[in-house]
Formats: sequence, structure tokens, C-alpha cells
Amino acid sequence: MDSSITRDLYRDIIDFAHTTPSWVQHLAELWTEAGLLLFGALFVVAWWRSRTGDTRAVALAVLAPLATAVGYVVSESLKSVVDEERPCRTVADAAASLVPCPPTGDWSFPSNHAAIAGAAAIALALAWPRIALLTVPMALLMAFSRVFVGVHYPHDVLTGLVIGAVVATAVMLVLVRPAGSLLDTMRTSRTPLVAWFAGPGVTAPGVTSERRAYEPRA
Repeated sequence: MDSSITRDLYRDIIDFAHTTPSWVQHLAELWTEAGLLLFGALFVVAWWRSRTGDTRAVALAVLAPLATAVGYVVSESLKSVVDEERPCRTVADAAASLVPCPPTGDWSFPSNHAAIAGAAAIALALAWPRIALLTVPMALLMAFSRVFVGVHYPHDVLTGLVIGAVVATAVMLVLVRPAGSLLDTMRTSRTPLVAWFAGPGVTAPGVTSERRAYEPRA
């Protein structure tokens, strides 16, 4: 993306942020962090509701936070290579950021918050499709809030969202089968905590849990 375009867009957004009521500004500042906590709570809910289903459902729910963590690691690794300074420090004539500008060395590209949000939104949607109506808007709003409060360029958050979503999808698809096999074994464990974590599942007559988890669905 042309640097002049993204700088101008950043300047327009932060200028707009300063015209909003103070409660909107405080809410945006809060959401940049509270959204992460809400995603964490949704991970727990997704796992809990999946425990009564087949092992594939449980595997997807259990893998969701792992996939999100991998998305963060990839984003952080790229951030350490690019070394892009924060816009709140480099964009001339822009209004002050609504939150303290991160110190030099805490680079801007890509946005780790956006990467985590993008990864969590897609991972949860794969584990619990209906929740996408909530998680996708949550991720987009979190990404926008990082520009709104003045600590990221628009291209930082867009890239972060894409990285998180792509990485999370890959992790979920690659690991769901081995994770499901492991959970099949855990469900037969004599250790109560292990069996409780994997969940009781459902068993149809004459169908093993492993076959049930991976057979084609009508």
C-alpha cells in the first residue's frame, strides 16, 4: 500500500477520533484489550459446549486457542523483522494518539492485536460456525480500534487480520485429525480429569467414536 495513502487515512481516522464524545474514546481504548478477554471466554464456552459432541468438534474447540497463539507468534516474528515505527510518532501534523504511544522498539507492522483477533475469530468460527456472526465483527472492530486510538496504521491491522486468519485456518485443518484421535483415547482414560476434559461425547449404536468423528456428514 502506498505509504502516503495509509498515512493520510491514519490522519483522517485519528482526527475523527478526536471529534467523538469522550465515552466513545474511552470505549475504544477499553475494547482494544477487553476484546482479547472476551475471545478468551468464548474459547472456554466453545470447548464446554463441544464436549457432548463427537471428537472432531472437541478437537476444533481445543485447537482454537492454540491456533490463535500460533497466529500471534507469526505476527510477532514478522514485526521483529520489519521494524516499522508507530504512526503516533512519525505521522506529521496528526492529532495526538488517544493512548500513550508505545516506545521505540515496540514496532507497528503488523498489529499483534489484529492478528490475535483475526485468528481467534476464524478459529472460533471453525469450531462453532454460528458464532462467526459475533466473532468476525468483534475482530474487525478490534482492528479498527487500534487505528482509532492512534497506535497503528490501517495497513498494520489489515495485514494482522489476514495473517491471523490464514495461520489459524491452516493450524486447525492440519491438526484436527491427530487431535481428534488423541481425544478418542482420552475419552477412554481411567483418569477422571482427562476423561472430563475430553467430554462424554455421543455414541451411536455400532459406531466407534473415531469413525463417527471423521466419517462424511450428509
